[in-house]
Amino acid sequence: MIYAEPLLTDEDAAVLELIREQRERLAMVTRNSPKRWRGFLRSTLARNIQGSNSIEGYHVSIDEAIAAIENEPPREQDERTETWQAISGYRDALTYIMQAAQDPYFAFGKQFLKSLHFMMIKHALDKHPGQWRPGVIFVVNQNHETVYEGPPADDVDGLIQELVDYLAAPSRSSPMIKAAMAHLNLTMIHPFKDGNGRMARALQTLVLAREGILHPVFCSIEEWLGQNTEPYYAALAATGEGKWNPGNDALPWVRFCLRAHYYQAATLIRRNQELSTLFERVELIIKREKLDERMVVPLVEAARGMRLTNIRYQRDADVTPFIASRDLRKLSELELIEPVGEKRGRSYLAGKELTAARGPRIRPRLSNPYDLVKANA
Repeated sequence: MIYAEPLLTDEDAAVLELIREQRERLAMVTRNSPKRWRGFLRSTLARNIQGSNSIEGYHVSIDEAIAAIENEPPREQDERTETWQAISGYRDALTYIMQAAQDPYFAFGKQFLKSLHFMMIKHALDKHPGQWRPGVIFVVNQNHETVYEGPPADDVDGLIQELVDYLAAPSRSSPMIKAAMAHLNLTMIHPFKDGNGRMARALQTLVLAREGILHPVFCSIEEWLGQNTEPYYAALAATGEGKWNPGNDALPWVRFCLRAHYYQAATLIRRNQELSTLFERVELIIKREKLDERMVVPLVEAARGMRLTNIRYQRDADVTPFIASRDLRKLSELELIEPVGEKRGRSYLAGKELTAARGPRIRPRLSNPYDLVKANA
């Protein structure tokens, strides 16, 4: 027996409708703005990787996460660090998920979960990547106190089979609910020696992405969870009560996930609005200086605070290394970007005008969707 879907109320249904409207809005934006697509997708994926791994104690900057996404060679001192290996492994797993979400013949299975886990943890063979944990497992907090005990190792294979059967079966409930339950059950079964949280968050993203409304990257709540780790742990703790308790009501957990989806979607919508304004301002600069339009996307990325390199410029502007070097030199002469470092490891940051073009970042306080529903009842 695994955790079962809870009974939803009219309030839950209304919140689901709010989230559905947000996701439709995001889907329309990403379909109709192809020029912005690559940068928005890349930075959102980087934030997801950053957020999910920060929960496990692996902290990287957005630029470092983007470097992993772009398969850029790490700095020599980073190449063998556990953090870089963890980030790279998670990148591989999310890339696999993005492909699986589009596969019409995809099927959930135990081996799929093991393969996904191997991609994430392959750098640490002592943690049995791609295999169920060999014995008991305990989750401890920062004070070294046991806060959760998983089910017996002998039960793991059967429980995962129940989870796979649940995911493969047709469902009358919203994919939002199914995804939340996938996250909860994988976390509580704790089938692996390490990486269970990252696996559960990635699985939740996949279940939603299979719905087909949004790109997998925009389905994820990993960024929000990374910024709200204590409430996240508290929601899991309240549901599990310290051990494997599949008879407990999962409604508080589901509501926590729905709030997270609402907040994350609202954040992405706001960012896209800011991005639209920034594109317009950078396009005016390009026109004023009589520059080529291929420079717009790289300059927008720099204005957003991303590090610009020759390799990234080549990809974003779709040019040769020679043209990239020439363009970067021209943009430096205009002081739109500022070179940092020596030639071999040189990168570029936004100049004063580009930085000003971004404008102040507005972070309005987001309302609890359940409060909105009650106010409109």
